[in-house]
Amino acid sequence: MLRRSAVTAGFALAVAMVATPAIAHQGPGETAAAPYTLAEARTLVEATAKPAPGLVDAIRRDLGGTSEQASARLINEAAAAKVEPALRGQLGTSFAGAWVTGPTSNLVIATSDSTRIASLARSGAEVKLFKNSLATLDTAKERLDQLVASAPKSIPSWYVDVRSNSVVVLAGDVAEAQAFVDGSGVDKSLVRIEASQERPKPLYDVRGGDAFYMGGRCSVGFSVTRGSQGGFATAGHCGTAGTATQGYNQVAQGTFQGSSFPGNDYAWVAVNSNWTPTGVVNGYSAGILPVTGSTQQVVGSSICRSGSTTQYRCGTISQHNTSVTYPEGTITGLTRTTVCAEPGDSGGSYISGSQAQGVTSGGSGNCTVGGTTYHQPINEILSAYGLTLVTNGTPPPTGCSGYQSSYTGSLTSNANAYQPGTAGYSAAAGVHRVCLDGPNGTDYDAYLQKLSGSTWTTVASGTSPNPDEAFTYSGTAGTYRVRVHAYSGSGSYTLGLTRP
Repeated sequence: MLRRSAVTAGFALAVAMVATPAIAHQGPGETAAAPYTLAEARTLVEATAKPAPGLVDAIRRDLGGTSEQASARLINEAAAAKVEPALRGQLGTSFAGAWVTGPTSNLVIATSDSTRIASLARSGAEVKLFKNSLATLDTAKERLDQLVASAPKSIPSWYVDVRSNSVVVLAGDVAEAQAFVDGSGVDKSLVRIEASQERPKPLYDVRGGDAFYMGGRCSVGFSVTRGSQGGFATAGHCGTAGTATQGYNQVAQGTFQGSSFPGNDYAWVAVNSNWTPTGVVNGYSAGILPVTGSTQQVVGSSICRSGSTTQYRCGTISQHNTSVTYPEGTITGLTRTTVCAEPGDSGGSYISGSQAQGVTSGGSGNCTVGGTTYHQPINEILSAYGLTLVTNGTPPPTGCSGYQSSYTGSLTSNANAYQPGTAGYSAAAGVHRVCLDGPNGTDYDAYLQKLSGSTWTTVASGTSPNPDEAFTYSGTAGTYRVRVHAYSGSGSYTLGLTRP
């Protein structure tokens, strides 16, 4: 969430920032002066918004430094993004690159024209004078791109490095890389070869409705996360815990972590680092469909199903809470629909509008003559395994259904409430799931706090600029509580909480 407040003064840009025009002259084909200096851009950013606390914490965790430095870094980067395009335009063909550096991301502008240094300095950026323009380096890199078919497999990557003013070729075998560069016709003074052990590999998206394999074929239901582990929900009859999976492209994908069948028909698969869960469903002829929540629709509503055999088919919801007897046993709590399905569609997505409904279990008939099918509701799967639905960047479901406990309350702007109370609750080690449904048009936040001695410490939070939040936290045993904060606006809220 973006927040308004000043940043600690000790972390201003290293170069003095004066509010004077950023350019002294412009040449043919060059654009007009920058609208403001870095100092002015920074002031504008600070007046507009402060970086979200969760983002600051993540930057501090992964890049080091203090929270103040992380906050200053983010503000300076936003200011640099406002100023850099204008400076690039002013320099025209003498532009040699731009980057930020240091713990607070100070902007550096490079040029191949020594006459431009003074005007650039007035922008507040640090200035570098280089021999080669960025256009020259780009041209050299493009020549290597034209020879990609003959590039040795021992070269994992090449790129323009603006910091060193050169084209860098990474090499598993330096001799092979040198021969490649020598034969390219590129000016060797522009190229720097670096030994590298990189071995890039492709990454793939997890999408509802896509096929996956485990000796047979089933379909992905919906992308989920459990703490930092990504995966997807699917049908329990598709595999047992420990079963390995391959994706739609037969590339190793993941492993079943939990499975229940019969009685229930649900499971979840944890994917490896080659696969990224995404909040979408492959609608095949209907395109890629966003998933924005998991509110269960009422009987009679339209509903569509995506699967790897019959792709995208639609019908209506006939009944909820249906018990169905298969040869393997009886499944309870399923939803009955008029959507057709065939073998291989099992586990695939049922979606109504943009709301996830469930994963394909079974049925009768086919997509030639029609039939009746059943799905296992997604919210039951999320609750059973402590999973969080991956959505397409939109608020969680209204009412936060599918959680172990539900709490309601009302707040005025800038007020706080604590659930299930100020004393908190005792929890075993495991995953906490938190969902906040605030009033429309407001900005409500949720903070999971843990008691340490006599102090409550925030261990996870949802702080988007929306009324609704949802997150998970994998923690040790202890006493926890949820702080609900009305950042702006007033009204009633609902909090969903599943504790380990």
